Amino acid sequence: MGHHIIKEVTQESFEFTGRAKMVAILLFVVGAILAGVGAMQVKSHMENPHQETAAEADHVKGATDHHLTLAQAESHGEATETHGSDSHGEEVHAAEGHHVSWMSRVWANLLLNSYYFWMFAVAAMFFIAVNYVANAGWAVMLKRIMEAQSSYLLVGSIILFAVVIGAKDTLYHWVQYFSSNAAGDPNNGGYDAILESKSWLLNNGSLFFFIPFVLIVWYLIRLKLRSNSIKEDSEGGMEMFRNSTRWSAFYIFFFAFSFSALSWLIIMSIDAHWYSTMFSVYNFAVSFVTGLSVMMLILLYLKSKGYMEMASDEMVHDLGKFMFAFSIFWGYIFLSQWLLIWFTNLPEETVYFNARLTEYYKPMFRLNIILSFLAPFLILMMRNVKRSPKVLLLAASVILIGHWVDIFLMVMPGTVGDHAGIGLLEIGTTVAFSGIFIYVVLNSLSKANLYTKNHPYILESANHDVGP
Repeated sequence: MGHHIIKEVTQESFEFTGRAKMVAILLFVVGAILAGVGAMQVKSHMENPHQETAAEADHVKGATDHHLTLAQAESHGEATETHGSDSHGEEVHAAEGHHVSWMSRVWANLLLNSYYFWMFAVAAMFFIAVNYVANAGWAVMLKRIMEAQSSYLLVGSIILFAVVIGAKDTLYHWVQYFSSNAAGDPNNGGYDAILESKSWLLNNGSLFFFIPFVLIVWYLIRLKLRSNSIKEDSEGGMEMFRNSTRWSAFYIFFFAFSFSALSWLIIMSIDAHWYSTMFSVYNFAVSFVTGLSVMMLILLYLKSKGYMEMASDEMVHDLGKFMFAFSIFWGYIFLSQWLLIWFTNLPEETVYFNARLTEYYKPMFRLNIILSFLAPFLILMMRNVKRSPKVLLLAASVILIGHWVDIFLMVMPGTVGDHAGIGLLEIGTTVAFSGIFIYVVLNSLSKANLYTKNHPYILESANHDVGP
């Protein structure tokens, strides 16, 4: 495109100013206060029967009806037969819905946001590894942004694990079941054949050992890649690059299996009777497109402050193309999962969407499709808009809001039913988490040069050109 050839990359260092720190801390403090006030409002509303309509009171009893399988127990304990041929091959009794309290909604919000922000770091870590394995050169100028974003993996993993353990008795029906007398006893009226068939995964061992094991392995690999990246700045040569490529290859292999299992345990098991073979891919699509959007926001922020001038419009353009492409990919996975379940029409699968297409959740279900697919598709279609900071800021913001709604729909129907909502509790919790995330990422960004000094592809990235 006629721009001059860059032969040397001028290093830049990001300064995490006191003002920026104060903004992040204020976000956390204000968010925590709003969440606390919102929690008290929810408590007052749910514990005061005079504030509920008769219909709402009924929802307390049946908020988790969608947990029930196709075999709804009839009046005297007789179970109906499954629709068609039940893949489990057994008569299934209905599970008792867990009690919904104001703390259920608090825990549900903590789970939603801890998982949501954690996924940004997961996506950044995956993108680093993919670029190493693919020998990709175009994004090397963005590598320190990816590393800073992935730095939230430690804090995010600790918070997520703490929330899962703290909320297990409140949000996960299968935890309640396996703690009851019905577990393992086919003669008990509360015996649940579907949950029994999933006991190999749904157990305390998975919660207390498998989840932390995976998170620790991921973080140790992240530390190794970061260490290699810093050493590369001072030592040069190809040793660090080759070592990082080997670790990245292992990480991607391990990630494929471990991320799937984590998404099943942490999110899919909320609706313990339901399953989808596409669920982990769906969650990966959510993680990656939101992670790319956060990466874009960080890049635009740095450019607005006078940093990363060597990150060209072509690089911004390509990152915008990734956002566009993976918004379409998310739409494809969403539609594929929907069509497969709709076409087979098996009650043990359709129960998931049935709970999300009630009059209560249908508006958010539609909003999710608009914000997560339709709006980004229309906004980012044209070539030139993927070079416009204002349009990219809009697109990234829409994508992030859309997928917050997406995870809201994954978590809330199975945990609090029709007692979900978007109020001070939801807004405050999200703002508080954003404060933590911003502080951790910007602090990490200030710990190293904004460009990797001796990466073998740094000049290729600096001279990246997508053509006319």
